[in-house]
Amino acid sequence: MSVPPDLHLQELRRGTVVLACLQLLRTPGYGYGLLEDLERHGFRTDANTLYPLLRRLEKQEFLTSEWNTDEARPRKFYRTTPEGERLANTLTAEWSVLTGAIRSLTTTDPVSGEEH
Repeated sequence: MSVPPDLHLQELRRGTVVLACLQLLRTPGYGYGLLEDLERHGFRTDANTLYPLLRRLEKQEFLTSEWNTDEARPRKFYRTTPEGERLANTLTAEWSVLTGAIRSLTTTDPVSGEEH
């Protein structure tokens, strides 16, 4: 029984959306706007995934939120906390290391130095 590729892609993307949210929310943003920003940067996400993620990150104190009631429609704005910024920096550095490791698997054999 084989596992469909979509399941693996979903697992791979899950962590990247966390990192993308922490990076994007260094500037305050609200849910729907964040969905659009994520999409524009290549992180296709639906609201049923994003809103629970935002609540979880807020509960973990990586995000903070406040309601803006200045406009006709109140919106909850999220912002990355200093702890969230530290996490984003750590995840970004690790992502860079992992990207290099994956690239080495697909371009050069680390033992022989030969390209694949």
